[in-house]
Amino acid sequence: MVDGSTDAQDTPRVCVLASTPLLTVTIEPGRYRDDHPELHVHAGGQGVWVARMAASLGADVVLCGPFGGETGSVAAHLGESERLRVRRTDSRGESGSYVQDRREGHRGDVATSPATPLDRHEVDDLYGSVLVEGLEADAVVLTGPDPDDVVPADLVGRLAVDLRAAGRVVVADLSGDAARAFAEADGGVLKISHEELVDADLAQDDTPAELVRAARQLLDAGAAAVVVSRAQDSTLVVTAEEVLHATGPDLSVVDHHGAGDSMTAGIAVGLARGYPIERAVRLGVAAGTLNVTRHGLGTGHRDHVERLAHEVVVEPFTDDDE
Repeated sequence: MVDGSTDAQDTPRVCVLASTPLLTVTIEPGRYRDDHPELHVHAGGQGVWVARMAASLGADVVLCGPFGGETGSVAAHLGESERLRVRRTDSRGESGSYVQDRREGHRGDVATSPATPLDRHEVDDLYGSVLVEGLEADAVVLTGPDPDDVVPADLVGRLAVDLRAAGRVVVADLSGDAARAFAEADGGVLKISHEELVDADLAQDDTPAELVRAARQLLDAGAAAVVVSRAQDSTLVVTAEEVLHATGPDLSVVDHHGAGDSMTAGIAVGLARGYPIERAVRLGVAAGTLNVTRHGLGTGHRDHVERLAHEVVVEPFTDDDE
């Protein structure tokens, strides 16, 4: 359903797998008194940031993930306070967490605690939660774990195969073995960064021609489309029919973190509305572009993103663009 065969929906349902939700604490400089910093506490992690932007774009978002221990309980509560419908898989371990200090203008790690790997029963429960919610959704987004050993790579592959067999739109933001496993599910849309393609030895370098070659390998494995984000450079969109590149407006960067997750959310919401892949990517690029101008990860206003999408240029990619 990459070509968008359904009528656009104003409030599509999007299911997001957050493999490793986090409890995040960020120390910011005080706005009123410099000697009193501000503390911001949020649910975070890749899946949560995708879900947050999808909700900002008007989607009815169901967030599935393992939430364990004190950190998981707090993160789940914070997610629910952001209009996310959290479907919690209980874990006997702890969800991950971090404390970062931004008072010097960049993110400095103060403390980090990684998530505890799930046991086989918890993996089964997580699979069941995402499968059932995904079957009732207009689009499903699959994100990977950090660190990699929290959930097995084949969990994503199995979910993608089963959801695609049921005719669901499936979008993934993955790397490494999980990206390879996802590509083998017929008809999914994979968003991956140029760095992840190189790190996984799928691409020899980050030149456009090599990235397109690597993307076509993933198409041959079964993916319907591969979207390659390239930081400040244009985003590549590779399908069996064509190669496009999408360029958003050049804006001042406050924080580049979360831009890729916002792009994934925009693509998923667009496809859930029934957009063709080109229009969905336009929305995704706009969401990612706007996100770098903000302090919060995966944040933005729907009206702003949709109006900015009109400024995104999507053109055929040629050798002259390398």
